[in-house]
Amino acid sequence: MNISQTITQTENNIPLRCGNFQTLGEALDYAAKGVTGLNFYSGKGELLSTVSYHQLCNKAKTLARKLMGLGFSRGDRMALVAETDADFARFFFACQYAGLVPVPLPAAIHLGGRQAIVENLRKLIRSSGARAVMSSSSFFPFLAEAASVFNIRYIGDPGFFDEFPESDSPLQYPEPTDIAYLQYTSGSTRFPRGVVITQKAVMANLAGIIQHGLSVRTGDRCTSWLPFYHDMGLVGFLLAPMASQLSIDYLSTRDFAMRPRLWLSLISRNRSTISYSPTFGYALCERRVRPSEIEQYNLTSWRIAGTGAEPIRADILERFARLLSPAGFDSKAFVASYGMAECSLAVSFAPLDRGLETDSIDATELMKNGKAVPVDVDHPASSEIKQLVFCGRPLPGHEVEIRDEKGVALPERVCGVLHVRGPSVMNEYLNDPETTREILSPDGWLNTGDLAYMAKNQIVITGRKKDLIIVNGRNIWPQDIEYIVEQLPETRSRDAAAFSVTDEDGEDAVVLVVQCRQLDETERIRLVDILRERILEEFGIDCMIELVPPHTLPQTSSGKISRTMARTDFLRRQGEMTASQSTGN
Repeated sequence: MNISQTITQTENNIPLRCGNFQTLGEALDYAAKGVTGLNFYSGKGELLSTVSYHQLCNKAKTLARKLMGLGFSRGDRMALVAETDADFARFFFACQYAGLVPVPLPAAIHLGGRQAIVENLRKLIRSSGARAVMSSSSFFPFLAEAASVFNIRYIGDPGFFDEFPESDSPLQYPEPTDIAYLQYTSGSTRFPRGVVITQKAVMANLAGIIQHGLSVRTGDRCTSWLPFYHDMGLVGFLLAPMASQLSIDYLSTRDFAMRPRLWLSLISRNRSTISYSPTFGYALCERRVRPSEIEQYNLTSWRIAGTGAEPIRADILERFARLLSPAGFDSKAFVASYGMAECSLAVSFAPLDRGLETDSIDATELMKNGKAVPVDVDHPASSEIKQLVFCGRPLPGHEVEIRDEKGVALPERVCGVLHVRGPSVMNEYLNDPETTREILSPDGWLNTGDLAYMAKNQIVITGRKKDLIIVNGRNIWPQDIEYIVEQLPETRSRDAAAFSVTDEDGEDAVVLVVQCRQLDETERIRLVDILRERILEEFGIDCMIELVPPHTLPQTSSGKISRTMARTDFLRRQGEMTASQSTGN
């Protein structure tokens, strides 16, 4: 296919099958009968390459035969640096046909520099036990250094593996009970863990997403900038379009971060109907798009503007909708969802065509007593109002319960830990039976670690249990403290991390680390005073505030601020400062 011509067919020449397959190999075999496929764009919005599902299937099978001649055993793992390109898709599906387990690894360029990239890859390769590793030629120097300490025979770029001859052995099609892939979690609360996802689990999740979450229809088209190494990018925007035979247009995550307007341009140009982003992606667009540019977009085709992967901020999405309303964006396109890698991807979706629905509750009651008491926003009395987003009902065949610390199910509008059971839930963490037993019960209930409550039969997420700050018996969500930072003109969204530490007296103390671009010392002192005063006024607590340079706060592989790593970095800096003072330096 001529790469100057995008795969533009919006209607396939085969009947739509909404993820009703037993394995990923079977799904690609069916999609290959049609005319849809993948399009990859550059940071300038130019079409770089196209690959139809028919081409992808043939190329993946050819590569699978080459891999089968290398002496691997069925179920061996192959680590793939997951850049947004056709080679990753080809290798991922080649593993499906060769009886291997693909392991997507992050292709993120860490702010810590080369050594941070190498160390992260090395930990993941060691954890996965991969017998072969692959990356693009541009990323290969990092991969080669990371893998050099292991006895791995096959390390190379796509061209390296393409040089091998094809085996005459028949393809090793997977069984539904086989492992489909190994998904590493984002690592927002601890080092990433390898989630073992079976063919049966991911196919159940894909069917739920396609049929119920998105209600995919003939003529739908997707656009994505989400990374393939994250569950939302891999499952939501590589596997789901393939399993529903939809064409999809890709922009790399790095290019989106630099030029977020390209996301809107691709949706507009190709008349996409489905695209997703965490809240921060919409915030980035809202900041970068100038009102004078809006007339160049036509977003009337965008019927599902999904959001998830982090706490959903209704105010940011509302600003995005207002800004792009003149371009035809309909706020009813917003679809809130909840999910996690341990559930393949999706757990719940809010209803379509209704936009965001928020729950206005008494913030003090939630903070002190863990109860989500509704508040009339028109007559709030003296209540401090907190608005949270309804994330919908669980997918068919899945159950959810909100439980207290003793594992007792809680009634509606009482906050506790969300538990999930259903066909999409993982089997285990790779080589980590202890952690698996901690969060997965013998009867299949998964402890998500997320705090939530049920209302109107929908899930409402309040935060991560491990991130929760408890001061004098009060529950304080770190994102509420971080939100105060975002309201100041000197700071931006995602410039702050709040967490608690133990002070010298053994008491819990609240810390707020803020990335600050201001160099004038007087202005820095003023900023700290403002923040301390507002936090005291809002939460009635003293807060230790540390200003750090831009790009200091650590991020997970999915781009979220890691409060756990931020806390570790803060304690390290404090220790270094104490040591320096004690030596008189």
